[in-house]
Amino acid sequence: MRRGELRQKALQALYQMDVGKAEADAAVHHVMSEVEGVLDGDLRYVQQLVSGTSGHLEELDELLQSAVEGWQLQRIAAVERNVLRLATYELLYELDVDVAVILDQAIELAKSFGSEESGRFVNGVLAKLLPVAQERRQGQSKVEP
Repeated sequence: MRRGELRQKALQALYQMDVGKAEADAAVHHVMSEVEGVLDGDLRYVQQLVSGTSGHLEELDELLQSAVEGWQLQRIAAVERNVLRLATYELLYELDVDVAVILDQAIELAKSFGSEESGRFVNGVLAKLLPVAQERRQGQSKVEP
């Protein structure tokens, strides 16, 4: 599977965890059971995205709350909230993935699964977080002596 499809599966699992209160392993298993011939690497990547996002949820939500002026994060539609969480996790921790790819994929996921305005909303929130993410990426990519 392509990474975009794997992100979609990760989003679906995160949504199940958020709305349905599913456990991470059960949610990943459920969404990946819909796919024939799942490769081990694909499953590991989805698990990495889901466990990474859920493992840093408090930090991600704090950053997102600071970027959604006038909104409470829990009042944002669950699809948009989880797209934002996944993208923010990737921006901060998946340093091998290009920032432009992360942003583009997040906007596409929001458009595909959210409302008509979801893509613009997600784009606006992530644009506010981009300076923090880029600063963090630069700090993490430097080699310590």
